[in-house]
Amino acid sequence: MIFPLQGAETVAAAERAAAAAPGAGSPAAGAGGFGRLVQSGLAEVNQQLLASQADLQRLATGEVQNLHQVMIRLEESRLSFQLLMQVRNRLLEAYQEVMRMQV
Repeated sequence: MIFPLQGAETVAAAERAAAAAPGAGSPAAGAGGFGRLVQSGLAEVNQQLLASQADLQRLATGEVQNLHQVMIRLEESRLSFQLLMQVRNRLLEAYQEVMRMQV
């Protein structure tokens, strides 16, 4: 089952994470910055999950004309979410590795 993130809560959490990220306000972060990249990725995945949820609701009520397109969109949103989670896991592993380093 796909559980979409709540729109306003997700964007607010991404904004807080981007603002708290080291170097987010520094000139080295650049115009795009890593925080903005993460924020836009979260927003995109969230939109895909919300669209999939709407497709599932239309499917349940029998309003869907093309089942194949619904299934393709569901699979795309599932894969996007899995990619997001893998990126998150890699970032956490890298952070933990840096924290284990002795100075």
